[in-house]
Amino acid sequence: MSGRRAEAARNDERILEAARAVFLDDPGAPITAVAKHAGVGISALYSRYGSKEELLRKLCNDGLERFVLETEAALADERDDWTVFADYMRRLVDADTSSMTLALAGSFTPTEDMFKLAERANELIAALFERVRDELRPDADVHDQSVIIEMVAAIKLGDRARTEEVRRRYLTMILDGFRARDREVLPGPPPTWQELSRRWVP
Repeated sequence: MSGRRAEAARNDERILEAARAVFLDDPGAPITAVAKHAGVGISALYSRYGSKEELLRKLCNDGLERFVLETEAALADERDDWTVFADYMRRLVDADTSSMTLALAGSFTPTEDMFKLAERANELIAALFERVRDELRPDADVHDQSVIIEMVAAIKLGDRARTEEVRRRYLTMILDGFRARDREVLPGPPPTWQELSRRWVP
């Protein structure tokens, strides 16, 4: 890229990272808060995104595209079915795209392209679920997977590294319940009373 295009790309990346941080913390925050967090002028932001709704759509579309890519990768993975499914679930938790769903669902109008991408995502996860069906408890349903990822995404302990560790702990517990047989050792210690109570301190 030329110097100007490279700078524009860096600004866009900063804007999207800032928007994710700002709107996950407060979905009702104004778009000016994103510009301030990103360290760019409001004109630079509006040159890329004409409105807050457009920016929200971009964030959620990026998350949906990540979900599709991860599901395609899982379907192409030739390892044993349980390893493929468990690693796929861990990658989704680490990608944290469900936090956007929890925070922003219903706050903007999706485009037709987003609905089509969502249909593609549903087709892929259904195919993956069918592949690993014999590894799962017989009463498990494909839609359980989405709810589980959202449940784990709701875990927030302030510190990012600790949040990721605790999310993985509870995902492992849930996967054990999802699976038809063997259980895994839980990663990391459970949250302390201090960690749980700290969330209530503004």
